[in-house]
Order: sequence, then structure tokens, then C-alpha cells
Amino acid sequence: MLKTVPQAEWRPVASSESLQLGVVRGGPGGRGSLIDSPQSPGLIAGVQVAPLVIRSDDRGYFEELFRWGQGLAKGFASTGNLQVSAALSYPGTVKAIHYHLRQTDLWTPVCGVFQVMLYDLRTDSPTFGRLNTLFAGVLHPWQILIPPGVGHGYKIVGTESALLVYATDQCYDPADEGRLPWNDPDVNYDWETQRK
Repeated sequence: MLKTVPQAEWRPVASSESLQLGVVRGGPGGRGSLIDSPQSPGLIAGVQVAPLVIRSDDRGYFEELFRWGQGLAKGFASTGNLQVSAALSYPGTVKAIHYHLRQTDLWTPVCGVFQVMLYDLRTDSPTFGRLNTLFAGVLHPWQILIPPGVGHGYKIVGTESALLVYATDQCYDPADEGRLPWNDPDVNYDWETQRK
């Protein structure tokens, strides 16, 4: 899509020894590509999605979230800095736009419904400037692997609070976390509920 964007057409956001992050000026906005399967065309380079299996019976259900060294958590076993966290958000909450220069996130929305937004900030990525939207949670049990340099955030849709359990391959380091405003005018992500 945006394989090569001249420097004058994007604004710098952050950089490290291995990454240069930026936002395409006056990007297309909207919701970008809707990702509804792990093979969806338009998925941002390096982002991975995998369905989870829910085993239910008359008592409730069981859902296995992570197996270190397997599946999307395969690369996490070698880091030695694993961290697992949980975030509860109330209906209508928007948490965005975050990014990391070193940390990989592995999200598993376990309760509620999340409208997940992803934006490729990596200026050398073949998908630089691409937006993705995924709906995940109790109705769509997925793991979402978010590599360094991919901006991410979510909105809780529906009337229930939502719980995100996520693993990171680095322990929390405030120096590694960056933020853009949830309503950055160049990202121009559409957080509004669709009315049709």
C-alpha cells in the first residue's frame, strides 16, 4: 500500500537504534482494513492473529490463554523478561494510541467486546501508515501479537465492561512506551459507532 513514503509526507514520532516511527500526514483515516481472520488481506506486517479454543460445559467455560514457547508466544520463552498483566475497562472507554520501541505485546481479550485499532508507525515497513480494525473478545476469542512500532489501542463496545489479559516480552519500562492522542488528526481513526 504505502511501500515508500517520502520523508516530507510523514511526521517523525520516535526512534531507536533499530526503528524510526512516524505518522503519514493527512492519512486516509477511517478504520482501515477489517481483519476478520488470521489470513485477512491488509493485515499489518508482523501482526499475527490466532483463534483460541473455548471449552464450555454446564458449569461455565475454560480458555487457555498462553503457552510460553508455543503458538504466538513462541518467541517469548527466550526473553527471560515475561510479564503478564490485566486491564479492566468500562463500556465506551477508549485507550489509545500506544506504541513501543522494543516491547512485543500479546493480547487476549477475555471478557467483553473490544474494537482494536492498529496503525503501522514503522517508516521502513511495507505497510507503513496502514490501519487495521479487529473485533475481539468473548464473541471472537483471539490472541493478537503486536510487534514494536505498531500503534495500538481499543474501544470497549457494548454495555459490558471488558477484560484484556496480555503478555509482554519485556518488563514494563516507561521509557519504552510512547503515546499519540487517541484522536491524532493524521491517523484520523474512526472511533464512532457505525450507524447503518
